[in-house]
Amino acid sequence: MNYPLLDTINSPADIKGLSVNQLKQLCAEIRHYIIEVCSTNPGHLGSSLGAVELIVGWHYVFDAPEDKIVFDVGHQAYAHKILTGRREAFRTLRKAGGISGFPRMDESPYDSFGAGHSSTSVSAALGLAEAARIQGRKEKVTALIGDGALTGGLAFEGINNAGAAKADLLVILNDNEISIDHNLGGLHNYLLRVTTSQRYNAFKNKVWNALGERGLRAAIQRWWRSLKSWMVKKTGGDLFEALGFRYFGPIDGNNIEQVINTLIRIKNISGPRVLHCHTVKGKGFPASEADPYTWHAPGRFDPETGKRLNGPYPADRYQDVFGQVLCELAEKDERVVGITPAMASGCGMSKFAAAFPGRFFDVGIEEEHAVTFSAGLAAGGMRPFCNIYSSFAQRAYDQIIHDVALQHLPVVLCFDRAGLVGEDGATHHGCFDIAALRTVPGTIIASPKDETELKQLMYSALNTEHGPYIIRYPRGCGEGVQWKDAPYEILPAGKAVELKAGKKLALVCSGPVTSKAMKIAEKYGEDVGVYNFRFIKPLDTEMLAKIAGQYSHIITLEDGSLKGGLYGAVAEELAGTENAPTVEGIGIPDEFVRHASKDEEWVLCGMDEKSVTKKIENFLENRK
Repeated sequence: MNYPLLDTINSPADIKGLSVNQLKQLCAEIRHYIIEVCSTNPGHLGSSLGAVELIVGWHYVFDAPEDKIVFDVGHQAYAHKILTGRREAFRTLRKAGGISGFPRMDESPYDSFGAGHSSTSVSAALGLAEAARIQGRKEKVTALIGDGALTGGLAFEGINNAGAAKADLLVILNDNEISIDHNLGGLHNYLLRVTTSQRYNAFKNKVWNALGERGLRAAIQRWWRSLKSWMVKKTGGDLFEALGFRYFGPIDGNNIEQVINTLIRIKNISGPRVLHCHTVKGKGFPASEADPYTWHAPGRFDPETGKRLNGPYPADRYQDVFGQVLCELAEKDERVVGITPAMASGCGMSKFAAAFPGRFFDVGIEEEHAVTFSAGLAAGGMRPFCNIYSSFAQRAYDQIIHDVALQHLPVVLCFDRAGLVGEDGATHHGCFDIAALRTVPGTIIASPKDETELKQLMYSALNTEHGPYIIRYPRGCGEGVQWKDAPYEILPAGKAVELKAGKKLALVCSGPVTSKAMKIAEKYGEDVGVYNFRFIKPLDTEMLAKIAGQYSHIITLEDGSLKGGLYGAVAEELAGTENAPTVEGIGIPDEFVRHASKDEEWVLCGMDEKSVTKKIENFLENRK
């Protein structure tokens, strides 16, 4: 498709002189460009389509990179990347060597703060605003946050602090869950003009200062807030104003003219303020507008018909195995409940939600609450299965220790997306869970080698009296085993399994990489043995002692951080042991792995079949 206007835009400065009609055309071209690129190079589609006018309008009014916009999560930032000198690079989105799917400070001076996880924007923007104040800079700072991210506790902590500090900060609330209430009509438009008028705000400041903190000022303030709340039908302004923010809106965030006019009016109003914008997630693409959940990150699709081109999958996905098994366990045990922090479809819990609505809890983007809530459920006699993506579980570290482990509560923590995740990159890799939690007393950490073992570990966790019981498994398809008819079996915690005996070199494995190890080891006959350490904690010290007495060299394989992971556990256990074998680790190195396909990331980390084979052959060759 041709983009006659977009192709002339190389920086935000290029849009400053455009007319309203040209800006509308630019928004349409950006939207088509995002659809074109994401149809073959999958990314986060719906959020970015809905935020086009907000981003174009912001860059029209403000002067980046001196003025700064901080994105929450970054799902909605594609138009920002396209406008800020990365138009052509956008075609490399999420590819190895290409640009990230999220804002990154090391990628562009226009990316004022990196993102990937939710609810960080207000706190980060407040820090930038205060840094500018202290250093005497006049730059304007904006946080762009979605209504979903606003459920995270960190967002409210930032808002509370910003309001109390009276910081010069604009928060744009991108609300894409509630449509514009057209019934407000002229009254709504009049209210918007009044609340954003510079004359009105200057007058309001003078009156406020003259009235003082109490008495008549407080009475007038209460009256005005009540009137304004009634006029906008309780849109949320009371909450923000109670926290010290001026509240403006709601406006149509997909109306470029209204966005620009509003931003111009409130740009130079000092202090903390919130602009509430209604947008349509997936705007401009009918399939996405009709089903914003599926089209949040739809994979490949036909941009003309809207038909998705994913699948069929070569094997069942781990998330689907989890969802099916959870339903089966819930049918047999009424204590089973499911908890997720806004990831029901992503973690495979949608089927459970439909089958057991009274025992399903989507708590929103609140990982810390999800864990402590699960602890409360367990203390009350239930058996919670709390499913959190591994990288997001980092946020609940204290709750896992303080609220679950310290009280030995039987909470099952299922860490989806453990290990390398592919194109989402460093913000989403589940690298650190083992290293972070292996030192916590009483914790069980397990990693299944395939779908059947995931099923059995979930059953084992349900029949364990203490916790936390952590089960970590990767994103994507399983190993293709016939798991559905496999019997439920309790796997004793801390017991490893010898899958193949050997004489010279032992592959000590955890997780689905075990299947890869078996395939490799078959080529070397009795020289190479394979051991499934499905429990990283407690470690099977008896099996490890047997291995140490039988082999001169151990290679550990894991889809997690080498430092502090399975390799660390094995090396620690054998340290100081007389005639101990040498230990070599294969896993995620001590660095943040950049985005690429999952296969490419495995090669970068030396975890692919070719790299593992080379290590084995080097050892065997030297032993001759």
